[in-house]
Amino acid sequence: MKLKLERPIIFFDLETTGLVIGKDHIVELCYIRLEPNGNERAETLRFNPGIHIPKEASDVHGITDKDVKDCPVFKEKAEELAKVFEGCDLAGYNSNKFDVPMLAEEFALCGIDIHINEKKLVDVQNIFHKMEQRTLVAAYKFYCGKNLENAHSALADTRATLEVLEAQLDRYPELKNDVAYLADFTQIQKGVDLACRFVYDEKGVEIINFGKYKGQAVKDVLKKDPNYKVWMLQGDFTMNTKQTLERLALKYAGK
Repeated sequence: MKLKLERPIIFFDLETTGLVIGKDHIVELCYIRLEPNGNERAETLRFNPGIHIPKEASDVHGITDKDVKDCPVFKEKAEELAKVFEGCDLAGYNSNKFDVPMLAEEFALCGIDIHINEKKLVDVQNIFHKMEQRTLVAAYKFYCGKNLENAHSALADTRATLEVLEAQLDRYPELKNDVAYLADFTQIQKGVDLACRFVYDEKGVEIINFGKYKGQAVKDVLKKDPNYKVWMLQGDFTMNTKQTLERLALKYAGK
């Protein structure tokens, strides 16, 4: 079953120097942009991360320092890529937890806001985990009846993720072929920011999700402890988390 789209959606996968957002960087980005009319555009880009790629990371994706030494840094392609992602929803495998926050952070470090909060985010892994509890390789075999060749190659993983989602729509009639529905269905925790330092409660109130104020409303904490905002903005948090806090502080200023 093909996806029904009201606006473009980009399936993407990242290979990185590691798993720490704000410290590690992208070395390869592959995306498939699907248009509502069925057209698609696929591209694979490699970047020099500006830091050493650890052996542990190279063992996973096969990319070494030598492979990317002559590649552009992300900043050189950021504006061009931002135009590709503009006005698009996003999808991937384990993307809500890692790929989306990592991508947003890389853009933020270049001074570019890709307006993640305006996009629908579909995480195919979360559909799979809710329905079957498996890995991408097993998901591809289970839903598509094929072996995933070149696993951990960005293009192979990205293409497999797209095919798995289409097969999931065929297999589960209770799943709506609608990106907004799928984005909501794949949301494990409704975060205000991508790192889920702030989350929404059942009433839609922004709640702090860590530390000494965990479980308390952001509005109340900002009012009773003005230094909390200063501490977070100076702390080791992602750019997206800090931008979200600034937005919340502005929202509740004087209230």
